[in-house]
Amino acid sequence: MNLAVKLRRNLRRLVILLATFCMVSVIISAYYLYAGSAQELDLADRGISSDCDDLRALPFRQVEPRTPKPMDPSRKDPVVLVFVESQYSQLGQDIIAILESNQFRYHAEIAPWKGDIPPLTHKGRGRYALVIYENALKYAGMDAWNRDLLDKYCVEYSVGVIAFHRASENSQPTLHLKGFPLTLRTNVALRDCCVNPRSPLLYVTRAEVDRGPLPGEDWTVFQSNHSTYEPVLLAKPRPSSDDANKQNQAGLHGVQATVVQDLGLYDGVQRVLFGQGLGYWLHRLILVDAIAYLTGRKLSRSLERYILVDIDDIFVGKKGTRMNVDDVKALLETQNMLRTQISNFTFNLGFSGKFFHTGTQEEDEGDDLLLKYVDEFWWFPHMWSHMQPHLFHNESSLMEQMILNKDFALEHGIPVDMGYAVAPHHSGVYPVHMQLYEAWKRAWGIRVTSTEEYPHLKPARYRKGFIHNDIMVLPRQTCGLFTHTIFYKEYPGGPKELDKSIRGGELFLTVLLNPISIFMTHLSNYGNDRLGLYTFVNLANFLKCWTNLRLHTLPPLQLAHYYFTLFPEQRNPLWQNPCDDKRHKDIWSKEKTCDRLPKFMVVGPQKTGTTALYLFLLMHPSISSSFPSSKTFEEVQFFNTNNYHKGIDWYMEFFPVPSNVSTDFLFEKSANYFPSEDTPKRAAALLLKAKILTLLINPSDRAYSWYQHQRAHEDQVALRFSFYEVISANQHAPAELRSLQNRCLVPGLYATHLERWLTYYPPSQLMIIDGQQLRNDPAAVMDEVQKFLGVSPYFNYSQALTFDPQKGFWCQLLDGGRTKCLGKSKGRRYPPMDAESRAFLSRFYRDHNIELSKLLHRLGQPLPAWLREELQKVR
Repeated sequence: MNLAVKLRRNLRRLVILLATFCMVSVIISAYYLYAGSAQELDLADRGISSDCDDLRALPFRQVEPRTPKPMDPSRKDPVVLVFVESQYSQLGQDIIAILESNQFRYHAEIAPWKGDIPPLTHKGRGRYALVIYENALKYAGMDAWNRDLLDKYCVEYSVGVIAFHRASENSQPTLHLKGFPLTLRTNVALRDCCVNPRSPLLYVTRAEVDRGPLPGEDWTVFQSNHSTYEPVLLAKPRPSSDDANKQNQAGLHGVQATVVQDLGLYDGVQRVLFGQGLGYWLHRLILVDAIAYLTGRKLSRSLERYILVDIDDIFVGKKGTRMNVDDVKALLETQNMLRTQISNFTFNLGFSGKFFHTGTQEEDEGDDLLLKYVDEFWWFPHMWSHMQPHLFHNESSLMEQMILNKDFALEHGIPVDMGYAVAPHHSGVYPVHMQLYEAWKRAWGIRVTSTEEYPHLKPARYRKGFIHNDIMVLPRQTCGLFTHTIFYKEYPGGPKELDKSIRGGELFLTVLLNPISIFMTHLSNYGNDRLGLYTFVNLANFLKCWTNLRLHTLPPLQLAHYYFTLFPEQRNPLWQNPCDDKRHKDIWSKEKTCDRLPKFMVVGPQKTGTTALYLFLLMHPSISSSFPSSKTFEEVQFFNTNNYHKGIDWYMEFFPVPSNVSTDFLFEKSANYFPSEDTPKRAAALLLKAKILTLLINPSDRAYSWYQHQRAHEDQVALRFSFYEVISANQHAPAELRSLQNRCLVPGLYATHLERWLTYYPPSQLMIIDGQQLRNDPAAVMDEVQKFLGVSPYFNYSQALTFDPQKGFWCQLLDGGRTKCLGKSKGRRYPPMDAESRAFLSRFYRDHNIELSKLLHRLGQPLPAWLREELQKVR
């Protein structure tokens, strides 16, 4: 009995103890779980062991990896919204440089602390496929309203976020990122960075280890106990040289996450967070992958990369700097070795035959060995005597040089059918020397060339291709090797600069960010210390080690076709002003001058009084127009037609050489420029400082005048259909009727066209003339035009113009009381517009006229009388 009682008592105590233990455990667990007092786990602990020595041996979790929701690239435009700290912040510029190098569209905004964001959608479609914040704290610190808007947008449209945290000396050692279960440890010194092979975002990047100290001691590492975070890059802490930062290292053991991926398991938004800027090369590589992953590969390139290595001037060089027999053998051996990493790799040798056998005996033997193995390489011609083509002012002289080089090639068995050539110093390729293109085609059948000068040498990421005169021009890249860089130890800035460029620096990034890279090297880079071989062998090794890129080489003609398949929008060139770039001016013919370019243009639109303005301008003693065209009379029509592809040499031939550059004003009048979509951009590229004159009349009257103009010229469509039938034609009408309708109506969309011009020209360079006022009081208008142009001396139009009542407009008053008026086709009288058409056009142009009034108000310009009348109809 006593034993049974004791057992019951002991059992009761045991149950009470167990219950107490459970309660305490629950309380402790709840405390750590909800109060956040638990020590947060290093992200590295969940994915990678503390040993970063061998990635393949790292003990990852045995459970299935977490798979984030795939990013849906549809329902949004492929544009990146970038929030930068300022227009000049280095990190912001680095981010934009990556986007520009990839030719990704972006919109940049200065990020305010409040977090105001631009409109994110338009008509149910997302404006942006990705959001990037230069400052992660501003992203996390947005006010609740804007943060909620952005989060909802990101979830609904499957849009990811990339953000950077850059620590400063004022940063707190430990930060809790607002709104996220994530802790940041700042101002940490790190070493031995490794890539997590389990990271879902890896695309270009391969999982490897970058040994040694990471640059700087201002790194941020991320810690969290939430499963949404996956480490991407990890590194080990290293002792800090800064006493103030040593306390920041306390408690950090094993590898730490410096870049993390938020899989969206916390709030549905996927992110990638960087614990430093883009000064570290591996961050740039991971940023490319992050952009690709978070946009569902919408903003990414394929893994194929094409590399062509040109060796310019293979026979041109000072004695003692050229290739000998051993150098040529090394070139062949290296070419074979590179073919194991770059499919079809072949060095492309450029030759100027005049300099064959002009070295030492050993170097001449090297020349002979090159020709012995001539079929092992690709070959392309320079000029026979290595002269710059722009110095030859006629095509026949260029032809003589090219034929000499071709005869040399045929004599020595050098192929002459590659269809590729390069001009010495890029002379004549861009800016275009028309004689070079013609001679190339006639002498060699050239179809491809390359240059680093289009549109400008720097920044290199802006280089593009174009097609001119049926010759495809590809962008060329520099690789840090020039004629004077022949010894490793004497490399500018020291050998480490070359190695830095190869190992994640400029040369590596060139291949990473460009699907096609044509590198310019020189003969001297393959003799001496053979820096050319050193560079490309190490570059290929580094690319194979760190990336999944697949490297290839193609012959130039195939490469060009592939390039313009990738970038068809680059086929048409955008001509720049050669005098705005010193390098361009140096390789431009001395017989050419930018003084022959116009200082202003009358751009139309048609049937608004442009011809009258043209004749009034010519009355001024300091103003000269372009020469007449046999096809378009007083109009050149360069920027809006296929004439543009003839080049600026063709354009400048229409203008005289001014006798006094400072006081003479050249101009052209082409009334079709005004509504042209291409003209403002093209004009601004060539004539950035030019002033623009445009005339506006009631768009309804302009439309009717154009219709009557076409009838007078016996246009069959205008003769067959009434004006109302033309302007009211629907989308099913015959094509020729729709064409006439467009010519009547589209030029009158004044606000739309003016906004396009104002995209490329500032308001101070645009004068909007009231066409009706020019008709009624031309002297007053011309006084304002003179002031706007800044032309002198002042010309008194009141004394030079007289009204002709018979003609119905103003004419030039000549000596002896004679007059000079517009031609018979001007001032033509025709029946008034019918009321039905007038009403239709008032309705059609109503919204456009309202927009025009807003635009003129913004520009501080008065409303013309006709516009005020039209706006009154709206009420």
